[in-house]
Amino acid sequence: MTKTLKLTIGSLALMGLAACAAPNSSNTAPSERQMDKENSLQAYHWRLFATADKSGQQAPGITGANGEPVTLNFTDNMMSVDNLCNVLGSGYTIKGSKITFTSPVSTMKMCSDPELMRNEQAVGKLLPTATDWSMAKADSAPDNPAPVLTLNFKDGTKWRLKGEPTASTRYGSEPTRVFLEVAAQREACSHPMMPNYQCLKVREIQYNDAGVKTHTGEWMYYYGDIEGYTHTPGVRNVLRINRYELKNVPADASSKADVLDMVVESEQVSQ
Repeated sequence: MTKTLKLTIGSLALMGLAACAAPNSSNTAPSERQMDKENSLQAYHWRLFATADKSGQQAPGITGANGEPVTLNFTDNMMSVDNLCNVLGSGYTIKGSKITFTSPVSTMKMCSDPELMRNEQAVGKLLPTATDWSMAKADSAPDNPAPVLTLNFKDGTKWRLKGEPTASTRYGSEPTRVFLEVAAQREACSHPMMPNYQCLKVREIQYNDAGVKTHTGEWMYYYGDIEGYTHTPGVRNVLRINRYELKNVPADASSKADVLDMVVESEQVSQ
């Protein structure tokens, strides 16, 4: 007996990832410096790490699911909020230091954690009240400082979010979209460096623009890991993958990096 959760492929178009802009220089025109900052919004995942009230005092934080930080992701004209009960999505516009978010829409999943649901509702109400933004380098890690995004809101509260490079920023290219079905159980496979290695067993799936499955490939062993994916034995998944081509890799290394974008379908398989 199986229990299946399915999402429609055609309704799951998430936002793409943008490459990081070139660093500013003292000779860059103000409008170009502003454009670089706006592009940098898209080059990072923004993890909320500090909040302050209108008096500037540290305020209670907003805890995300499983203790993960609430995270903002930007594209050309959309912003999403991750690590709450649902994924929130909002349009946004920037004019100089001013930033405006539209009222968020969300997926419709219910969570058993009432605090997480309250946090989600609070975030959904707060974001449309944003007034302005700024970006600066963090005070710590001088050799490789992470940028910090500050958002100010009408009630005087403030968010500080630390930037973590997106996969496109880290790999320096735009990905190819691939769908992989992952079998419920790993299988023993031959690995030259790791005896008794257990491979994921995967096959590629193709869909048309309407989300209808048009092709299913042959099963094969998958050596290595899919970044962001943790396999649960007994659960079959269909994954939406961002695949990056790597350059100048050793002869015995993979020429690609697969990064999980979304779990499209999940099914508990009985033994």
